[in-house]
Amino acid sequence: MFRNQYDTDVTTWSPAGRLFQVEYAMEAVKQGSAAIGLRSKTHVVLGCVNKANSELSSHQKKIFKVDDHIGVAIAGLTADGRVLSRYMRNECINYSFTYESPLPVGRLVVQLADKAQVCTQRSWKRPYGVGLLVAGLDESGAHLYYNCPSGNYFEYQAFAIGSRSQAAKTYLERRFESFRDASRDDLVKDALMAIRETLQGETLKSSVCTVAVVGVGEPFHILDQGTVQQMIDAFEIVAEQEGPAAEPDTDAGQEASAEPEPEQGAAAGEGVAPMDI
Repeated sequence: MFRNQYDTDVTTWSPAGRLFQVEYAMEAVKQGSAAIGLRSKTHVVLGCVNKANSELSSHQKKIFKVDDHIGVAIAGLTADGRVLSRYMRNECINYSFTYESPLPVGRLVVQLADKAQVCTQRSWKRPYGVGLLVAGLDESGAHLYYNCPSGNYFEYQAFAIGSRSQAAKTYLERRFESFRDASRDDLVKDALMAIRETLQGETLKSSVCTVAVVGVGEPFHILDQGTVQQMIDAFEIVAEQEGPAAEPDTDAGQEASAEPEPEQGAAAGEGVAPMDI
């Protein structure tokens, strides 16, 4: 896939009808650290994994505030994400100055998709190597969109992008039917649980994740580490309490059965992201 005669130019079609440069940009999104989003009727929650290049460096910011009613989480090239988030801020400011009302989320997403599409049709440009989860609230309710480097955009109830995002998608697919009527705190809890799925054995702490919320009566803001850690501790205590409650039934079943208990402790997969961008 990565070496052929049709991938030297973004405007060159392959005989199979593919634009390889665009596909490579979408691959860059898969290499970035995971970002997730989920929404209810009144709130949208964004979350991301904080990854540093080394123990001596800080992590790069992955969630950006665009306006009081809109925010984005990115996966892929952080520099491209900063440029696009600044473009979105300018569009929101210009619309607010002209019409004295907040920019509808859907209109901003279309403008962003059009900007990304131009880069797939000009030989002197390259596609943006970043995927954006756009969370927003407007007159029509809460919205969660995914903007792809190809210029496509999709609206989701819940979605995950980036490295090891498939584990988070699996969790969200099991739970998404309850998201629509969920409370704000339940959404944040599910976001943290989805982030934990992408860590693959790593301990979930407030230092390795960032969570942001926007909703009715609540402007877009990033939750501080103390609040996030309290929520992590709260649902871990609940899980520990539910575990011992099931032990008596398990012991009774073991006494009634002569079968030996199967051994546990399969080795966890390495699951290291090949590139932290």
